[in-house]
Amino acid sequence: MKKNVVTLLGLLLLPLITSAADLPVVKEVDVQKYAGRWYEIVRLPNRFQEVCEGEVNATYTLRSDGRIDVLNACRKQDGSSTSALGLARLAEGPAQPAKLEVRFAPAWLGFLPFVWGDYWIIDLAEDYSTSLVGTPDRKYLWLLSRTPTISDARKKLLIDKARNLGFATEQLIQTRQQP
Repeated sequence: MKKNVVTLLGLLLLPLITSAADLPVVKEVDVQKYAGRWYEIVRLPNRFQEVCEGEVNATYTLRSDGRIDVLNACRKQDGSSTSALGLARLAEGPAQPAKLEVRFAPAWLGFLPFVWGDYWIIDLAEDYSTSLVGTPDRKYLWLLSRTPTISDARKKLLIDKARNLGFATEQLIQTRQQP
């Protein structure tokens, strides 16, 4: 009984103990290889994607100024498409290509720190075929792939990793993709 209480307390306190500082990111990212089209496999629910019913993808295009254009697109319930164009930059602080900040707000608001959202690459396949992206507060999580589907084994491995890092993986939404 005592062991169960200790375990339960540990689970309840995990979100308080887990901090942004201990969210590991991949050591190296070649932004040239990372650029291109990614398909969303699963995500944590978020207000930005409430209208997305399926075929969710993101296209990253390198710019000459070192930043990255981000085009997010999806199919809505009525069958129409919607998209949002954003901009990504390396996060401030020590150079770390796995820690990006992204904004979808108008450029003239770019000076405001709160319009930039964290985009941390916490897992990246050696061949750049899959990527696990999250935020240090554990509110946002995306499993991305270069193809519309991935193996169940790879998906389980990445979801288990996210769970072990403190993400609420029981809330994940499976994205509908056309094969």
